[in-house]
Amino acid sequence: MPPLDDYVRLLEGIWERRHLTNGGPLMVEFEGLLKKASGSDRPLHCVANGGLALQLTIKAMGLGGEVVTTPYSYVATTSCPLWEGLTPVFADIDASTLNIDPAAVEAAITPQTEAVLATHVFGNPCDVAALEAICERHGLALIYDAAHAFGVRHAGRSILDYGDASIVSLHATKVIHSVEGGFVTTRDPAAAGRIEWMRRFGHNGQEAYHGVGINAKMSELHAAMGICLLRQADAVFESRKALIARYLKGLPEIDGARFAFDLAADTEWNHCYFPVRFETEEQLLAAMTRLDAAGFGTRRYFHPSLDQCGLEGSAEASCPVARDVAARILCLPLSTRLELEHVDRILDAVHPPRSAHA
Repeated sequence: MPPLDDYVRLLEGIWERRHLTNGGPLMVEFEGLLKKASGSDRPLHCVANGGLALQLTIKAMGLGGEVVTTPYSYVATTSCPLWEGLTPVFADIDASTLNIDPAAVEAAITPQTEAVLATHVFGNPCDVAALEAICERHGLALIYDAAHAFGVRHAGRSILDYGDASIVSLHATKVIHSVEGGFVTTRDPAAAGRIEWMRRFGHNGQEAYHGVGINAKMSELHAAMGICLLRQADAVFESRKALIARYLKGLPEIDGARFAFDLAADTEWNHCYFPVRFETEEQLLAAMTRLDAAGFGTRRYFHPSLDQCGLEGSAEASCPVARDVAARILCLPLSTRLELEHVDRILDAVHPPRSAHA
């Protein structure tokens, strides 16, 4: 969280203006700051949360039928298409990157497929070139769940410049957040225009409507939090980078554990999470027990894989790679409140170093 005084100063302006929502000046400012920070020239629209960003994108692009998606992601990647009447079809992931496997995507395409929804898992870019080629070949929309990927650059470009649209979460668990919030960037100006009015009930002035919309607006209080945190973004990213460097230095000394994925080449990562892959689920559970005893909270992010969740309406699928990976990955604590000595204590709790067994 930002210094309280910084947030209060922006709240004082809200109290003076009495403008709480409906496209307030802080929300407009926040959109501009996000656009500049992301490095993308695409239209950008803030909304109340990342799930709504995905739902609005689906609506604005007029999608139906089936959407090929990943089983290794947060549940919203599946539940939002389901909520909008689509049928998610799972394609397994690449074991090294944790992202959806392009070959599995192509194998899952049917005449009913209208889109591919891929997640940049832990901010690690998907195989964007392969997915773009597949979608062009089959005439499919390509949407990226970039919930973890704010600030990531790949091949010299913002990660948000790939695909037809990207959605980003600004939930409190993210590196930069607005407590609750999110935004969407789109390649098609027409789709961007629809998202703009769909997020505010479809209004076209006070007494007319562009069409059917919902309430997905971001309030001024949420935008204020986002502005405060964007102002300290460089320090936040540098802090997390230093913590992860310390984790990576100590992790090789631990039996049966390694960093969970191979980062895509030519990528500037945002150091958003520190996932560890264990050799067995039993090792993971034992590490969780020790970490809990030492006072450190952890999360099995993401577990179980979504093809095992039995969400009504999703197509049945067996994704053995995702199931195996999901059972063996644990995210270790990571925040700007941590200090380097905390990292050492966390690693000691994960598993005794090899030297302890000598």
